Amino acid sequence: MSAANDIAAAMPELESWIGRSRLVQEDITLPAVRRAAATFDLDPDGFKPGDELPPHWYSLFFADLPRQSVIGHDGHPKKGAFLPPIPLPRRMGAGRRVRFMGKLRVGDEAVKKVEVAAITPKTARTGQIVVLTMRHTILARDETLAVDEFDAIYREATAPGTSSKTSPPTTASTASAWSDTVFLDPVLVFRYGAITWNAHRIHYDADYARGEEGYPAVVQNGGLTMHLLLDAALRRAPGRLTGYSARLARPLFVGDSVTFHGAEPEAGTMRAWAADKDGLLAAEMTLEFDA
Repeated sequence: MSAANDIAAAMPELESWIGRSRLVQEDITLPAVRRAAATFDLDPDGFKPGDELPPHWYSLFFADLPRQSVIGHDGHPKKGAFLPPIPLPRRMGAGRRVRFMGKLRVGDEAVKKVEVAAITPKTARTGQIVVLTMRHTILARDETLAVDEFDAIYREATAPGTSSKTSPPTTASTASAWSDTVFLDPVLVFRYGAITWNAHRIHYDADYARGEEGYPAVVQNGGLTMHLLLDAALRRAPGRLTGYSARLARPLFVGDSVTFHGAEPEAGTMRAWAADKDGLLAAEMTLEFDA
């Protein structure tokens, strides 16, 4: 049966997942915050109980905790354990849209509401795909602090010995107001994966990444790319961050370098983007600020 037929046959069950939700509880403890600070080269002792955290740090908490017995071959939980059983084997983050209404604080007792927002099958240049949109709502102190809609793309398997297909490359603009070049350090990728409890093997197992998913090397974690791009942009922030939208255009690889670029702020927004070692667009983002 073709991938298109598999997806069509699965859609009635998959559609039953839309609207399902669950709650993930998290204590924002001082030790956890200090581990995150050290990972991003900040002074761990600079954080105290009650301190507000950078708004985008919500993504460092609320990890799913699947038991080892439900982990699949790729390092993700098996289909149907936490996410819908989409009948395609390869999963990658694609983008997100986030609104901020407040910030987590050290010591908060917080909750993330996880909801399946949409499941959309498509035919892409690379073959059959399914886009899964998850909505994450962050709550603490009886307030909604953030709402995050995250898209993941499920793709067909890569034939052994072939390269992973990607969208046609776009050359990244170099006409920027600022830029930072960052080495994609395997130690940083490891520490980020440990903090976020991400066991996807493409982020640490080179043999798996090459042999089974068709990548040339260990793949940079897309969430980490977004975090680093946000950090670079916020160093030039014209005001308080109220939201952002981001899209991952092509994979980056551990051991390479990436250059983050940004434009001058305009009308309460700032464009930022990432270029890989060959100058190709890897990620792009629009940040929104208050006056």
